[in-house]
Amino acid sequence: MFKTVLMIEKALSDADVELVTTLHSDEKVSFVVLMQPRGKQDELLRALDDVALGHLDKVVHEHDESETGPTVATESLEHSLRHLRQAGAEAVGELVEDKPLDRLRAVVEEHRADEVVVLTSPHFVEEFFHRDWASQARHKVGVPVLRLFASDS
Repeated sequence: MFKTVLMIEKALSDADVELVTTLHSDEKVSFVVLMQPRGKQDELLRALDDVALGHLDKVVHEHDESETGPTVATESLEHSLRHLRQAGAEAVGELVEDKPLDRLRAVVEEHRADEVVVLTSPHFVEEFFHRDWASQARHKVGVPVLRLFASDS
């Protein structure tokens, strides 16, 4: 069985589930999902990313959304795990409050993961300066790290 640690920041869409569950063709996959919703500390970076992507309407309404609450985050994680299981994969997961990369390293070691998949929205500012999860994870874990963009749907 192929073991993947999947880092996400929002609930997986159907397209996201199909993408990650078909990466290894017919091989059985087991996921450990680490979810850290983007919080207040990332508002400026998210606004810059939205401007770079031409999503000015998101910049204006960003402050109105409170998707970072623990209830929404827990529901998003449970939704993602349920959909991965429905697609035939084994899946467990947890919310990560602080230091996601330290937790990632511990989970990779604990589960003897074969790879890490970082599935998030584009974060051009962070990626440009190599401050995104995937860039940093490549220096912290001893397994391949794949960076994928989450679906907007």
